[in-house]
Amino acid sequence: MAAKMMSFDGLESMIAGLGDPLRDKMATASYSMNYLDDLQIMALYRSNALARKIIDIPALDSVREGRDWQAKQEQITLIEDEEKRLGYWQKLYEARCKARLWGGAAIFAGTGDQNLEEPLEVDRVKKGGLKYLTVLSCRDMVAGDIDTDPMSENYGKPEYYQVSSTTSLVRIHPSRLSRFIGNERPEPGFTIGANSGWGDSTFEAIYTSLKNKDATSANIASLVFEANIDVIRHPDLMGNLLDPAYEDRLKKRFGLAALLKGINRMLLLDKDEEYDRKQITFATLPDVLDRFMTLLAADADIPATRLYGKSPDGMNATGDGDLRNYYDRLASEQKLIIGPALYRLDECLIRSALGSRPPEVWYTWSPLWQLSDKEKAEIAKAKAETAEIIGRTGWLTSTELRKVASNQMIEDGFYPGLEKAMEENKTDWEKTLGGQSDPSADDPNADPSDDPNQNMADAAPRTLYVRRDVLNADEIIAWAKSQGFKTTLPANDLHVTVTFSRTPVDWMKMGQAWESEIKIGRGGARLMERFGEARVLLFAANELKWRHEWMKEEGASWDHPEYQPHITISYDPDAPDLADVEPYTGEIILGPEIFEEVKEDWHEGIEEA
Repeated sequence: MAAKMMSFDGLESMIAGLGDPLRDKMATASYSMNYLDDLQIMALYRSNALARKIIDIPALDSVREGRDWQAKQEQITLIEDEEKRLGYWQKLYEARCKARLWGGAAIFAGTGDQNLEEPLEVDRVKKGGLKYLTVLSCRDMVAGDIDTDPMSENYGKPEYYQVSSTTSLVRIHPSRLSRFIGNERPEPGFTIGANSGWGDSTFEAIYTSLKNKDATSANIASLVFEANIDVIRHPDLMGNLLDPAYEDRLKKRFGLAALLKGINRMLLLDKDEEYDRKQITFATLPDVLDRFMTLLAADADIPATRLYGKSPDGMNATGDGDLRNYYDRLASEQKLIIGPALYRLDECLIRSALGSRPPEVWYTWSPLWQLSDKEKAEIAKAKAETAEIIGRTGWLTSTELRKVASNQMIEDGFYPGLEKAMEENKTDWEKTLGGQSDPSADDPNADPSDDPNQNMADAAPRTLYVRRDVLNADEIIAWAKSQGFKTTLPANDLHVTVTFSRTPVDWMKMGQAWESEIKIGRGGARLMERFGEARVLLFAANELKWRHEWMKEEGASWDHPEYQPHITISYDPDAPDLADVEPYTGEIILGPEIFEEVKEDWHEGIEEA
C-alpha cells in the first residue's frame, strides 16, 4: 500500500515553539461561526444604538438620493408620481434594512395575478398594472429547493418561495420578487445554520468586534465609580469584627464621618487611624476605546466619521477621502447589486406609469457625494465660460448652443423653475437667432428677403481667403537676417494663411474666431522647410488648425492633403541652406482674421527687402 504524503501550510519552529500545540498558544486557535438566533438579533437591533446604526446607515445612504430618469419631462413626472403612489423608496429602504438585519428580504410586486407560481410576464403590465409593493423578510417566507441546474438562469437560487397566508401556504415565483441578501454565503445552497436559501445577518460578521467595543465601554464606565477610593486603616479591625455590636458601632462611626466630610469637607479620625486615597488614571483608556471603535467601523465598512458622527482625527484631516471611498463603494453596490435586483420591478414600474415601454427611457443613480454651494457655483461658472467660448468659436449655432446649455442647467438644477420658465417663453426665444429678432417669425406672410438678417445669413457664396498678419514681424525678420537670409518678405507681408478656398462659400457660415489676437508662446515645435520656392517657418498652433477644420466642415476647400500653420520668410533663390538655419523660437503674435476673396495672381508683385 503506497504511503500518502501530507503537507501543512504553516510556519513551525522547534526552537521558538511556533506551531507546537504544547508551547504555542496560537497553534490550537481556530475560527468558528457566530450563529445568532432571531432573539439575539432582535435584542441587538432594539437595544444597541450602534448596532442599529450599522444596519440602517448603509441602507439609507444607498437609496437616499434616488435616481435621475432620462426621458421627456412629462414621462419623468409620471414615473416619479408612480414611485410616490407605491411608496417605492420607503419599500426599498425597508427591504435593504431587513436584508442586512435578518440575512435576506424581498419586495413583492403585486400585479393582481392570481397564480403566483407562474413567472411574471412584464410585457403584460399595463398602465396602473402595478397595484402595490410588499416587503417580506426571510422570516416571513421560506425558500424552496435550490435550483441545481447550471443551465438555468436561477441556478444557485431557490426555485420558489413559500409564504404563509391566513388560510393557506402560497408559493411565489422568484421573478415576482426583487431579492436582497444581507451577507452573501460562499456557495449556492450553503445550508449550515439558519436561513437556507438566503444570506447571513450583518451582525454575524461583526459580532466579535461589537462585543469587544461594548465590553470595553462598559468596563471603562465601571471604573469611573472606582476613580477615587478612600482607604482608612483602623486598629485591630478584623479582630473586632467578630463582635456584632462592634460592627454596628463601626458602621455608625464611619457613616457619621462620611456625613461630616460631605457637609464640612473634613474627615474626623482617631489619632491611631490612618487615611489614604487611591486614584485611578484614565490617561490611556480613551486610546484603547478608540482602537476598538476603529476596528468596529472597519468591520462594518462604514467610515468612523459617518458611524460615530465625530470629527476626523489628525491635523488638517477632513474625512472627505473616507467618505468618498464609502460612497464609491455604495455606488458600486447600486450598480452591481441593487440595480439588477430591481430590474423586473422597474420594468413593471415604467409600464405601470406610462402604459408602454419607450426604449429611450432609462435612469442613472444620483450622486451620493453632494457638492457645497460654493463648489456648485464654481462648476456652473466654468460651464458658462465654456458655453461662451463655444459660442465665440462658432462650433454651434446660437439655437443649438442655447438648447444644449439650457438642458445642462436644467439637469444640474442650478436654477429652480428654469425649465418651466423656458417652456412658457419657448415661442419668444425660438424667434431669436444670435441675439437678433426674426420678423418673419411674428408675421407668417412676411417676405424673408425683406429681412436684413435673413439676407446676411444667406449671403451669396464667394471664394474665401483668410489670413492673420504677424504683428511682431520685425523680430522675425531680425532673426532671419541673423541666420543668413539676405532678403525677406517685408514686415507687412508676413502672415499665416488660415483658409484658401477656391470653392465659393457663404462667409457668414464661417463664424467668428475664438480670439482676435493669438500669441504663440516661445519654444515648442519649430522647423524650417521649403515649400516650392518659398522658405517657410513651421510651428504648432491648435487654434489655427481647429479654425481651419471648422471652415472646411462648412464647405471651404483646401488644395493640400493637410493643413500646417506656417509663415513664409523668403523666396530668395540664394537663401541659406535650411540645414544650417536655427528655427525661430521666439513669441509669434498674430492679428485678427482678415477675410478676402481669392486672388489667383497673389504671387505677382512680390518684392523682398
